[in-house]
Amino acid sequence: MAPSLEGYSSFKHFLVSSPSEYVAHVETNRPEKLNAFFEDMWLELGRLFKKLSHDPNVRVVIFSAVGDRAFTAGLDVQAAQQSGMLSPNSALDGARSATRLRRHIEEFQDSVSAIEHCEKSVIVVLHGISIGLAIDLSCCADIRICTKDVKLCVKEVDIGLAADVGTLSRLPKIVGSSSWVKEVSMSARMFGADEALAVGFVSRVLENKAKAIEAATELATLIASKSPVAVQGTKNILNHSRDNSVAESLRYTSVWNAAMVQSNDVSAAMLSGLKKTKPRFEKL
Repeated sequence: MAPSLEGYSSFKHFLVSSPSEYVAHVETNRPEKLNAFFEDMWLELGRLFKKLSHDPNVRVVIFSAVGDRAFTAGLDVQAAQQSGMLSPNSALDGARSATRLRRHIEEFQDSVSAIEHCEKSVIVVLHGISIGLAIDLSCCADIRICTKDVKLCVKEVDIGLAADVGTLSRLPKIVGSSSWVKEVSMSARMFGADEALAVGFVSRVLENKAKAIEAATELATLIASKSPVAVQGTKNILNHSRDNSVAESLRYTSVWNAAMVQSNDVSAAMLSGLKKTKPRFEKL
């Protein structure tokens, strides 16, 4: 078992360990409920990824879930109904009820978006039941790995609403086929590992969860050995490029690197290449 990561023991719904240097492993820890999320969980998730984003001892984050059955069954619908999240307040007029719901949805969106906004590379490992919120969460990750038995689904139309936490905004930019995105989003049908790989939603399929975590750890360790200035800059620029024109992204890159190429990491990396040695980079 990997050692726990110092400074993260206060988080109630997630386990945080460190399987190798500069690598954090976050695990959703509600296996008895198929890791379904309720409000306290997603608010805590947002706080957790914001902390990881600024932690100089972390360069890569692996995100998975405890248990063999599910990465997450999505939103805990029963808890959401009890909180009033899925229904308007009849005591308020339409505008005030809508304002309350909008603020609640935006808070939920911000918590999930903390994964995407995390400065560190995030690798998600999907296994078993991975529906609804699982797609929202994994769309925010930089790299997606899944198991052979994964069961994926954009589930929201089955509970009478359009997905509103990020899938409909991010999935079309991850997958090349608009037709496929609309098919799975409008039908809420299940799709598996082979289909997810074929459309480019995941980059690897592993035999089981243990092998997937092992592959994610190996990849995370490799990324963590690189210059944190270079890796964090690469993530930032790629995300900017996704949302902007080529001209705007080139301009953004020139401004970014005008500052970042002044890092000691550039000379350290070049020197190690000449000397055939492994470079060590300062914390960022």
